[in-house]
Amino acid sequence: MGKTFPLKGLGAAMLVAPLACLAADSDSSFEVYGFGMVDYVQGFDRVTPEWEDTLRPGRIPYNQDAVGSDGQAVLSVRQSRLGVNASTMAGDSPLTTKFEFDMFGVGADEGQTTIRLRHAYGEWKSILAGQTNSVFMDGSVFPNTIDYWGPSGMVFLRNPQIRWTPIQGESSFAVAIENPGSGVDSGNDPNATSGDDEYPDLTAHFRQESDWGHFQVAGILRQVGYDTPGGLDGEPDDSELGWGVNLTGTINMFEKDRLILGVVHGEGISNYMNDGGVDMAPDGDAADPDYKVVPLTGLVAYYDHYWNDQYSSSIGYSSTEIDNMDFQTADAFEKGEYASVNLLHTPNDKVLMGVEYLYGKRTANDGTTGFDRRVQFSVKYSFSSGNLL
Repeated sequence: MGKTFPLKGLGAAMLVAPLACLAADSDSSFEVYGFGMVDYVQGFDRVTPEWEDTLRPGRIPYNQDAVGSDGQAVLSVRQSRLGVNASTMAGDSPLTTKFEFDMFGVGADEGQTTIRLRHAYGEWKSILAGQTNSVFMDGSVFPNTIDYWGPSGMVFLRNPQIRWTPIQGESSFAVAIENPGSGVDSGNDPNATSGDDEYPDLTAHFRQESDWGHFQVAGILRQVGYDTPGGLDGEPDDSELGWGVNLTGTINMFEKDRLILGVVHGEGISNYMNDGGVDMAPDGDAADPDYKVVPLTGLVAYYDHYWNDQYSSSIGYSSTEIDNMDFQTADAFEKGEYASVNLLHTPNDKVLMGVEYLYGKRTANDGTTGFDRRVQFSVKYSFSSGNLL
C-alpha cells in the first residue's frame, strides 16, 4: 500500500496561504467536489488482467485462453473522483483554476487503484495553461455510459497545453500548442525504434452552439517521428507530417434526448484517440523499413434517451480502424469496436445507479479476433461543497 504524508511546514503554508488570500477576497470562490463510485463487472470473456475494470478493445488479447478462464468478476472503486475549482479576480478579469484526479491508474500504474491526474490548469482572459481536454477533442460527445473508458472511436486526450481562445460565446474559436507523443510500431524491423518528438502539436477548433445542439470542427498538425536508441546520433531516424480532422456534434431531440455523432480521419493521430492504433509504422522491408504515418478513421454514434425524470438509457456503437503498413506484424492492431446499452436510475442529483451491457471486439492485421462481453452494475454518490468562501 502507498504511504500518506501529513501537510506540515512549507507544504502546509503553500496550501493555506492561497486559501487565506481567497477568503479575504469577496469576489473569490472555492469549491470541493467529487464522487465515490463502485463498479461490479461480470465478464463473460477473459481479458488482460490490468484492464478487467473497463472495456478497452485495444487491450483485448487475441489468445484469451493464455490469460485464464472466462467468467471473471471484478469490483472496483477506481472511477471515484475528487476535484477543486477556484476563482478569484486578477486585475479586471477572473482567474479560474481546476485540479482534479481519479483513481484509475494507467501507464506505469496500469491496473492499479492510484491517483491519476485529469485536470490541472488555470485560465485568465483568453489564455489557458495546464492540462485539460485537447483542443482537438469534443468532450460533449461522450455518451451517458457508466463504463470508465468509453467509446473507442472518439478523440479523447487530456493533454498539457497552452491555449488561446480569441472568440468566446455561442460561437467560439480556439488554437493551442500541445504536448506531443509519437506512438511508433517497429513491426518486423529488427531495429528497436522509439518516438521522437521535436516540436509541439498544433491544434484548433471552431464550435457553434444553439438551441438544437452543437457542431464542432477541429484540426491538428503534428510532426510524427522516430529514432533508433543505441544508433549513431539516433540513426536511422525520420519524421513525417501528421494531420487530422474531427467533425462532431449533438442534436437535441424531444425534451431531453440527444443524438451524438462523430467522425475523425487523419494520419498519425492515434495518440489522440480514446483507444487503438499507432502513429507511425514501417511500410518497406528489412533493408529499408520506410516508416510512414498510419491512416486512421474513427466513428461514434450514440443516442441518449430519457424515459422520465429518474430513468434514462444510452445505446450506441463506436469503432477505430487503421490502415496497417506492409511491414507491420500479423498481430498488429487493425480495428477496435465498442458497443453498449444501459439503464440508469437517478432518484436525485446526488445518486446514480445503473446496469450496462458492453460488447468489444479487437481485430488484428491478419484477421484474428478477440472479444470482451460483460455486464456492469455501478453505484455513484456525488458531493459538492458549494462556495466555501
